[in-house]
Amino acid sequence: MKITFLIPPCYDNPQPAERSAGCTRVVYPMINIYELTLAAVLRNEGYDVAYKDFVFHNHSFADFRNFIANDDSDAYIIWMVNLSIESDLRAVADIRKSHPLIPIVMCGPGPTYFPHKCLADRNVYILRGEPEATAVEFFKVLSGNPRPTQETLSGIKGLTFLNDGKVTTNPPRPLIKDLDALPFPARDLLGDQVYHNPKLKTGPYTTMFTSRNCPYGCKYCVPSSLTFAREIEFKADPANNNRKPTIGFRSVENVTEEINLLASQGYKAIGFMDDNFIWNETRTAEICKPLRRHGMKWGCQARVDAITEPIARMLGESGCMYVDLGVESFDADILKSINKGITPADIYRAVNLLKKYNVPVKLNILIGCSPLETTATVRQTFREAKRLKVDQVMFNIVSPFPGTEYYKTCKENGWIKGDEYRPTDVQHESILNLPNLSAKQMEKLLFQNNLSFFLDPAFIWKQIRRFSSFTEFISAAKALKLKLFH
Repeated sequence: MKITFLIPPCYDNPQPAERSAGCTRVVYPMINIYELTLAAVLRNEGYDVAYKDFVFHNHSFADFRNFIANDDSDAYIIWMVNLSIESDLRAVADIRKSHPLIPIVMCGPGPTYFPHKCLADRNVYILRGEPEATAVEFFKVLSGNPRPTQETLSGIKGLTFLNDGKVTTNPPRPLIKDLDALPFPARDLLGDQVYHNPKLKTGPYTTMFTSRNCPYGCKYCVPSSLTFAREIEFKADPANNNRKPTIGFRSVENVTEEINLLASQGYKAIGFMDDNFIWNETRTAEICKPLRRHGMKWGCQARVDAITEPIARMLGESGCMYVDLGVESFDADILKSINKGITPADIYRAVNLLKKYNVPVKLNILIGCSPLETTATVRQTFREAKRLKVDQVMFNIVSPFPGTEYYKTCKENGWIKGDEYRPTDVQHESILNLPNLSAKQMEKLLFQNNLSFFLDPAFIWKQIRRFSSFTEFISAAKALKLKLFH
């Protein structure tokens, strides 16, 4: 049985949706490590697995239709996020012109939360939440019967499908307990696709994860696409009382084995996709060892309250080229209202420690994440971020993603434009009119802050000096242009 993973061209926007982090449009191509892990799982089960990325190669709709018309796959898989739903459904319609009955499988947060919207016909199936084990069971059934009945599908936990025109949602599947049992992602399926991360400034580059989920209760939070799908599915089970899923960890030995493999394959840089990479000094030190041994350049996401002096030192000594710190605001009342669990003092302390050990810092700031936000609080946050002289700042506008506590608050108070959520690019657009800050004001502040920070001559000169090649510099320049002027 041949299974092909598809990333279709984008039908509804010049910039396609980014499917790994999952809440923005593509600024620079990112490897979807979650999709490649699923591909490796299915290949280990003996299936012929292929991977076709029409976005990376900038292929046209005609290229996509021609490929589909001549393709001999037995099933397709599409990893779908909220921003890609409408476009992907148009791709499904094109697939149906050549293959009216071929099974199309959808994974990711989009179909997990919006199954009614995504089930275009009875031969479309959704693997909700964490998809690996569900995929194994589903394709075993499909291999024996390409047109499975409700009876043959009813025992597959985590599956949603249409039966006589009605959405059938099977019971949820327990979370994977042993992440070490998962194979390493099937990166070889990418072929000659070479990726660049402007924050790492060297390559070849890939991504990894060492854990799944985050225990903290930030009201607005939309984590990586896999984690968000995992969280939506877990909370939908009444038995879990709307709790967040438990954190899944890979062992340090398993992580080290993958780093060793990547080094042997010629990779020079790794971006860790964990929602929260730093948990304690012991685990961090053990993971830093192989990174330092192989001279890897790498980066991660972390909470400011996780940065201790020993951790800052070990990051600096092991080639860490960025730490993404989710700070959202420098206003103490806003931080408290969004349940962030940190104070402005925590932010200053973490930034200063990282700078002490020459670890580049990126601050993630989320405009409008609290109804307390005003023009004054946004401008104050920007002034503080600039005063700290960090390497990068990412300004986004909050989106009230369904499945978050903030969505419920915005919905109940009538703050959402048009009264209901629609997917938006958080790097450019707002759909919220808050009590003291309108959507247009947020968009204007975002643009002004980006221009002021990224076109500052000191910022530009600092970044240029760190690139290891002209290719990496050009990639970063293109990403910056898309971010500022899309």
